[in-house]
Amino acid sequence: MSTTPQTGLEPATPCTSQASDRSEAFDRHDASDTSEIWPAEGTSRIPFRVYTDADLYRRELEQCFYRGHWNYVGLEAEVPNPGDFKRTVIGERSVIVTRDASGEINVVENVCAHRGMKFCREKRGNRTDFHCPYHQWNYDLKGNLQGVPFRRGVKQDGKVNGGMPKDFKPEDHGLTKLKVATRGGVIFASFDHEIESLEAFLGPEICAYFDRLFDGRKLKLLGYNKQRIPGNWKLMQENIKDPYHPGLLHTWFVTFGLWRADNKSRLVMDEHGRHAAMISTRGQGGGGEVTSGVSSFKETMSLNDMRFLDIVQEDWWKGPTAVLMTLFPSVILQQQVNSVSTRHIQPRGHDSFDFVWTHFGFEDDTEEMTQRRLRQANLFGPAGFVSADDGEAIECSQEGFEQKPWHRVLAELGGTGVENTDHMVTETLIRGMYAYWRRVMGV
Repeated sequence: MSTTPQTGLEPATPCTSQASDRSEAFDRHDASDTSEIWPAEGTSRIPFRVYTDADLYRRELEQCFYRGHWNYVGLEAEVPNPGDFKRTVIGERSVIVTRDASGEINVVENVCAHRGMKFCREKRGNRTDFHCPYHQWNYDLKGNLQGVPFRRGVKQDGKVNGGMPKDFKPEDHGLTKLKVATRGGVIFASFDHEIESLEAFLGPEICAYFDRLFDGRKLKLLGYNKQRIPGNWKLMQENIKDPYHPGLLHTWFVTFGLWRADNKSRLVMDEHGRHAAMISTRGQGGGGEVTSGVSSFKETMSLNDMRFLDIVQEDWWKGPTAVLMTLFPSVILQQQVNSVSTRHIQPRGHDSFDFVWTHFGFEDDTEEMTQRRLRQANLFGPAGFVSADDGEAIECSQEGFEQKPWHRVLAELGGTGVENTDHMVTETLIRGMYAYWRRVMGV
């Protein structure tokens, strides 16, 4: 039975949005013909070309990353002090997150306004300004142009030679500034200054689950993992919108009961189908039926270190032991028992993406809880007991798509419709995402 479940969480409060004072026009057009890519109605049969077409991918960057969408760029805990900065990407465009002297968060594009050089090479650090090494143009942490060498020329033989034109105005030549919104210690940015508020973008149900995790407590950075996965970036969004595979693919989940098809569960989407939350409560399942004949289930498997199953119920869980949110297009927000992290999707062509895990806790955590979070983080990341399976599955899927680009994916578990459910035996969230994707892409 399909239902539209209630979250049981407090209504979301308005997002705080920090907009810079410069907008960027998006008037580029991809002329590739998309009419024949997906001619059939519905979203339960997904053409392999959606994952293999390079022209379509370039259009995706424009439509899904550079306009109309908020993109995750980091945590405030990564830039806690004035002068702190972090380099990251939105789509394939390099950007820098800064905290200026007044404490404000800014996001600027990592492209010099003079000759287009990607001037910042450091991953993170602290500084009072940025300068481009090519010609020493200097910018403050908000992206304003502060200095241009030889702007007024050079005196030689009693006269002034060269220099910028007399009508040159530094305020017209700063870095591209992105619109910024922060919520609960998480930073989002957009090249599109006409974008809706972050709260409206998330929608009330997803915003409520967001606030469950990011509830105002100060975040504590624990560390990073990074991997490059040879597959289309959408496959990772699909993977965390797919409750079908965890109890079948992942030995750890099905054997130790952290995620099984018969656990009490709920699947929730925003009104557009672009964002989703998969919610599961450990230990609520019956047992034999969902493990019978499942090759990944290892009844006799035991752990050398039982601390991996040292799970402590936290007050803020409000019941579920796992909530995985996919915010389209760029981030996954994960709570899996005591391990919490963000997972940033960074496309690198139609057949590859970087996947950056940021593990965190909370400043009021005890040292014991911090160690527990770090220990359970071994389930995830490139070599995680669980997540290593996902990376390999995505790689093998991409290989199949490239081999047979005229074929299609079948996503008809649970029917062909798009609705919230109170069970996991469905691919509704994948169908919902592609219903949205087709509208945005005009495919």
